[in-house]
Amino acid sequence: MFADSPTVRSRDGALILADGVRLISKLWFPESGGPWPALLMRQPYGRDIASTVTYAHPAWWAQQGFLVVVQDVRGQGDSTGVFRGFSQEANDTAATHAWVRALPECNGKLGCYGFSYQGLTQLLAPANSLPPECFAPAMAGLDERDDWSCTGGAHWWHLGLGWGLQLAALQAKRRGDDQAWYNIRRSLEDGSYLRDGPELLKEHDPEGMAWTWLQRDPRDRDQWPIHPVQTSWLKQPMLLLGGWWDPHLSGVLKLWEHSNAAGGSPELMVGPATHLEWWPGVQTQLLRFFNQHLKAADTSGSTRGSQFWNITQSRWQEACTSSTKTWSLQSSGLACTDPTHGLLQPDGSGMGMEWIVHDPWRPMPAIGGHLSPNPGPANRATLDRRTDVATFNTLPFTREHELFGHPQLRLRAQADHPGFDLCVSLSRCAKGDNSAEQLSTGVLRVLGDRAQTVLEHVVQLQPLLATLEEGDQLRLSIAAAAWPAIGVNPGDNTTPSGSPSPEHRVVTLTLHLTDSKLQLIPMNSGKLENA
Repeated sequence: MFADSPTVRSRDGALILADGVRLISKLWFPESGGPWPALLMRQPYGRDIASTVTYAHPAWWAQQGFLVVVQDVRGQGDSTGVFRGFSQEANDTAATHAWVRALPECNGKLGCYGFSYQGLTQLLAPANSLPPECFAPAMAGLDERDDWSCTGGAHWWHLGLGWGLQLAALQAKRRGDDQAWYNIRRSLEDGSYLRDGPELLKEHDPEGMAWTWLQRDPRDRDQWPIHPVQTSWLKQPMLLLGGWWDPHLSGVLKLWEHSNAAGGSPELMVGPATHLEWWPGVQTQLLRFFNQHLKAADTSGSTRGSQFWNITQSRWQEACTSSTKTWSLQSSGLACTDPTHGLLQPDGSGMGMEWIVHDPWRPMPAIGGHLSPNPGPANRATLDRRTDVATFNTLPFTREHELFGHPQLRLRAQADHPGFDLCVSLSRCAKGDNSAEQLSTGVLRVLGDRAQTVLEHVVQLQPLLATLEEGDQLRLSIAAAAWPAIGVNPGDNTTPSGSPSPEHRVVTLTLHLTDSKLQLIPMNSGKLENA
């Protein structure tokens, strides 16, 4: 069944940059033959790990006939210099590409792969740089606010702190500060990072990306960089990988749009994946892509174009063309006390009012989705029975309904304090079942005088593809917290918001349902409206 595999060798290599910084890489390649096309990953977590949390080991890729190069970026691992995050990567990319192409084991062809941080390093380079032959960015984006650290005007709390502290621990290890490493590790193990994380970042990595992001106001667009990608690079063959429960999905979809707009023909796969747990078959799709574009292999009949995983039917399908779907919200004021009371009415007009009392002592927890500590599918039926969540349901569908696109909620609301959150989820309530299968979540933070004025707000939710069967119902749930996906809103103008404190206020949120709309905007409809 299994044939003998080629023996693989490995060695370290060093690139000395013009400023004297040494970038250290590890190389894997077949013991005999060559030279080979190169696969390059540039990452900050240690080249020996090589992102094996999601990718096959570099030795496997070498057995497929590639030179694999995994580099410690500037200031990380064994590379010298000071780590400055994304801002440093463009200048180091061009030199690294030239070095890899000139390696004796390389035949001059270069492809890039990697996810998250190493997904973005593939795309950053100085103007007029020679692009690689192909890319495979996964779960990454260009916007440091919307794609990396914030949603709806709120900082990612659990994710931002957890990732920032991981980088802080790596820096502590580099400088030999074992006590700092243990303090950081202990906070992640016992959960105290959710309260103490900002102080740990400030003390142990004050120049780090995560602490820098926490100092920026998510409402001020000018404080946040968006990294440019050259048009010539966007035209190159590209395989984009995203997950329905990954926080960077919006960034992947925007890259897809940018590449198409530049005249490229990117492939896109959005599957049943969280940031760290992917679907079977990813490696074979990547291998097919790199064989095609680095070896000119015949891959006719393989996956092309765009493929999306249907969450409820557990199958792949291509993008479909559909029109915007709209529902209004209706209630006589009991949607918080009876999860079957509120109504989602197709088209029509919103009706009634609803009141949500947010108690910061027992904030609504985040469950599943793309931002919580336990991302992925989730049954939120128990949460929907809480009296600080308002639920609205369609009548049972009389035929199959496919939901594909970007959900958004338009709703007029106000609070009795100068700060509130709208934390929204969409779920499938299957016929004959008491569960609520969560499909999508979204958050909007409102601060200042706007919070105490009746205004329309727009909440953008995570994109989705799901099919509801005859007899199923679609449920919309609205709460005023999603802890610890985002910090608990204290009811004032504080940025960022963190864990509950004695200063946090009980907030009464009034929802004015007249003119309310839940809309599903098709994936193929172009640019989304801004919240």
